[in-house]
Amino acid sequence: MEAPPGYEGGVEICTGSASARLRAGLQFVLKVLCFASKQRKGGERKGDNMARRRSVWLTGVVVGALVGVLGVIGASAAPPHEADAGSVTQWNLIAANTLTGLPAPAGGAPPAAQISMGMVQGAVYDAVNAITPKHHRPYVLKRRFGNTASDEAAVATAAYLVLKNIVETVPESIAFPTRGTVLASLDTQYDASTDAIADSPFKNQGIAAGTAAAQAMIAARQGDGRFGPSQWVPNSAPGHWSLLPGQANDPTPWVGGVKPFLLQSSSQFRSAGPPALNSAAWAADFNEVKALGRATGSTRTDTQTYIARWWQSTPVASWNDVARQLISRNHLNAADAARVLAMQNMAGADAAINTWNDKYHYDFWRPWNAIVRASEDGNDATVADPAWTALITAPYPDHTSGHLGLDSSHTFVLRKFFGDAPAGGYQITSSFVNPGGPATRSFSSFSQAVNEIVEARIWAGLHYRTADNQAVQLGTNVANYAATNYFESVGNH
Repeated sequence: MEAPPGYEGGVEICTGSASARLRAGLQFVLKVLCFASKQRKGGERKGDNMARRRSVWLTGVVVGALVGVLGVIGASAAPPHEADAGSVTQWNLIAANTLTGLPAPAGGAPPAAQISMGMVQGAVYDAVNAITPKHHRPYVLKRRFGNTASDEAAVATAAYLVLKNIVETVPESIAFPTRGTVLASLDTQYDASTDAIADSPFKNQGIAAGTAAAQAMIAARQGDGRFGPSQWVPNSAPGHWSLLPGQANDPTPWVGGVKPFLLQSSSQFRSAGPPALNSAAWAADFNEVKALGRATGSTRTDTQTYIARWWQSTPVASWNDVARQLISRNHLNAADAARVLAMQNMAGADAAINTWNDKYHYDFWRPWNAIVRASEDGNDATVADPAWTALITAPYPDHTSGHLGLDSSHTFVLRKFFGDAPAGGYQITSSFVNPGGPATRSFSSFSQAVNEIVEARIWAGLHYRTADNQAVQLGTNVANYAATNYFESVGNH
């Protein structure tokens, strides 16, 4: 029986790239179909049964050829493996450790580290989102890449390039003796991540997606106000904050002037502000912190002292750690994990910006300013104590609480994804050295933690209750705005 041209006992044998094999396979199918048509017409003219037998045989050949061609398509389109969250959480940890480890004026202070974390996680989200068939609204990267790209390569590249840019662009005027060491560490960690991925077109596609996402984020944050001028205007009048003798100033007083990621302005959720100095509300705030927050001779318990010190930890480190715990426990994939961490950290960044903008807008005095100068506040219900000192101090104004602005924005997002009381709870390890008890504590809900921090800041002598409560509202408003207006589902969800 005559065989069609190019047939060698099966599907045509061809070598070369997947695209070349695909073209060759399709050409072979066309040859078979053409040959079959000629054979059928010839048999019909002769009136014999040979045409029918040839048609059956050729149908089998065509099916075999199509199976071979589709196999080429499948081999060239299948992703290397399912995109789990391993690389996303790994680079989240690298970013948190890198940024919180920088010198405070170089961006390691909590609000500045949170802004940088927003950049990193926003780029990672865009990189993963660009290679995911079922995706969400991108942040700044509008370009799409093939869904066969390596998510590990995309994540590592996006995070690495943004972190590298953050470290390299710290102004030379700021002391940063470890800059070279930090950059070398990032190089080593990136090389380890990419070397673990087999060389392939998938890896190259992932690197391309990660590079594009990083470049888009870096371009979007050019001239955003980081390392800009201080927003503080000193004022010696009653009610205004001042540094303690010998106290170093705010290492990042520019945070409140930074362009937000998601909000329309850095003061979009301006808090109601501290109470008037001649009000009963002010007297209540004043007398509560005066009794509970002093360094020695206070009315707080030993446990409250421990908790006050224990919460003197960096929110960006604590809440990203909690997110990684819950991402792992709930088996989130790369796309969902990247979305959680982007929403959490970009909302956190904007909460830091808005709270710091509030701080220098109100310039409200801290307890250690107010209590020693109470005779100047015009309120008969407050009494000065010239010897009063706080358990813990901070080098910026009181209102609103920066810590709680961050805590409430992070926990709003985590609550949205995992519920207020996630199964199994979660743990936080404090970075405060020797807080007076265990470094690691467990919590059953997010509301439990936030409520405790409100009290802890008073026990520490750092804040008044009004500053804490309004910070919780501010951070919640920021995160709710982010969740409502960004990261929406698009495509085939």
